[in-house]
Amino acid sequence: MAPNLFQIIYNHPLINSSDLQEIISLHGKIMVQKNEFLLEEGKIANAYYLVEKGLIRFYVNDFNGNEITTQFICENEIANEVSSLFQRIPSVQNIQAVTDAVVWKIDFNDFQHLYHSLESAREWGRQWMSAQLFKTQQRSIEMITQSASFRYLHLMEHKPQIIQQAPLKQIASYLGIADTSLSRIRKELVSS
Repeated sequence: MAPNLFQIIYNHPLINSSDLQEIISLHGKIMVQKNEFLLEEGKIANAYYLVEKGLIRFYVNDFNGNEITTQFICENEIANEVSSLFQRIPSVQNIQAVTDAVVWKIDFNDFQHLYHSLESAREWGRQWMSAQLFKTQQRSIEMITQSASFRYLHLMEHKPQIIQQAPLKQIASYLGIADTSLSRIRKELVSS
């Protein structure tokens, strides 16, 4: 069991130890191989995943068929394709392991059970969703208002795991720049 993972992710004042034990009991541990998919475009998400070890990415294919990374999920975070999972619609994103990973899966029906039976789970869910909305808004604004160099430095500072483990091409697409631009930024940072 990974109690710290669950304590970190399900950290909410209303979640007491018995609620946490019930939540933990509904998760199953899965070993994921590098490049393995947790969800593929066109399929409906039937679970979400807590990442204990490894790095996970979300990506879409643009109109030219290029993979564009939309999100990285690091250790002690949740990989959840929210629209597909809760609206029960096919995903437009792929969720793929960047590295070998250890994740804890909770099925949609088990989450629904928690949501309807535990007030603490409902409140945690509201808090998590609003935090995700805030992060998404912040990222959208930064993509417009901040330079690529700033976005790269911000990523280095706040999520070094991504810089250390993800291929350059995935990082560049996440930052909204070409691989060559990212290489130039990295060289400039090293020489300054």
